Amino acid sequence: MTKRMIIMLVLVGLLFGGIFGFQAFKGKMIKKFMTSQGIPPQTVSAIKAENSPWLHQFRAIGSLQAVRGTDLAPEVSGLVAKISFVSGQEVKAGTSLLELDASADLAKLQALKATAELAQKTYQRDRLQFQERAVSQATLDVDMAAVKTAEAQVAEQQALVDKKIIKAPFAGRLGIRAADMGQYLNAGTKIVTLQSLDPIYVDFFLPQRSLGQVVTGMTVKIVADSFAGKTFTGEIKAINPKVDSDTRNIQIRAVVRNPDHLLLPGMFVTTEIEIGEAKPEITLPQTAISFNPYGNIVYLVKQKGTDKDGKPILAAEQKFVTTGATRGDEIAVLEGLQEGDMVVTTGQLKLHNGTPVVINNSIIPASDPAPMPKDE
Repeated sequence: MTKRMIIMLVLVGLLFGGIFGFQAFKGKMIKKFMTSQGIPPQTVSAIKAENSPWLHQFRAIGSLQAVRGTDLAPEVSGLVAKISFVSGQEVKAGTSLLELDASADLAKLQALKATAELAQKTYQRDRLQFQERAVSQATLDVDMAAVKTAEAQVAEQQALVDKKIIKAPFAGRLGIRAADMGQYLNAGTKIVTLQSLDPIYVDFFLPQRSLGQVVTGMTVKIVADSFAGKTFTGEIKAINPKVDSDTRNIQIRAVVRNPDHLLLPGMFVTTEIEIGEAKPEITLPQTAISFNPYGNIVYLVKQKGTDKDGKPILAAEQKFVTTGATRGDEIAVLEGLQEGDMVVTTGQLKLHNGTPVVINNSIIPASDPAPMPKDE
């Protein structure tokens, strides 16, 4: 029995030894095969770095505001007796828009006018009597005070009657009517908005570093997403003399001609100010730049010899660059690249120095200096 047990243990040991030995041999051969194969090439897209005319610009989001705009409301309370406008109407300055019931005020005005006429006649009669020394100077002074008081009361009542008629203070376009016939309006209740649309203001903010380059009279281009492909032109009219202490930005106001009334107060627009003259700069799609806290990098495609079939072997090489301003999908590269360098535009996440690459430009990232939104 002991001899059989020993033989069995030897056989089991040989069996397990063979299994473990085979697994170790297989792992060694796989490792050797993978080592002989090298790092698999990664597919990327790439373009040549080229110089293109670059005009330095300041871009900002602006907000439109009417040169003259207000919400019309009565100064006094009353019942709406007449409405003389429709929503969206273009009106001239001084156009009567709405009248409140003023019958009681008109009656009081007539009574005050009668009192003023009587005071005037009394004064004229006493003045003649004063010339005959029939009344004293004191009586004449009292009569004059009565005349002035009566005239002042008439003027006050006339102003109250005039306030019952709401007129357009300037020419412009009316909004949607917010009052109806027979409605009782309290003082200050909005009736309708009135906006002057041509010209129109655009207000926007630029960083304080732009102060030395932006002056009044410069041309501003305005683009609104509501009107794709259409550019409006304006002129800088005012620069705020105070920098916002929270954002360190400066407010700028430009005036834009708007003869077709396409631009409306409250809309947001993109503003663009061109600075200086166009200079050649190396530009790349923004997707080509890897932005990092320690520096911005790109990957160049370099030839590292040829394979056995004579085809070039390409590999990635990391390069630090200094970037400048952006323009749509483009970005200017100030330092770190030479014209003609082949730069990776997509696929950088899987690259490091020396990674073999294969270029496939079937899909190229956008590089439009002025991209516009498109409906899918």
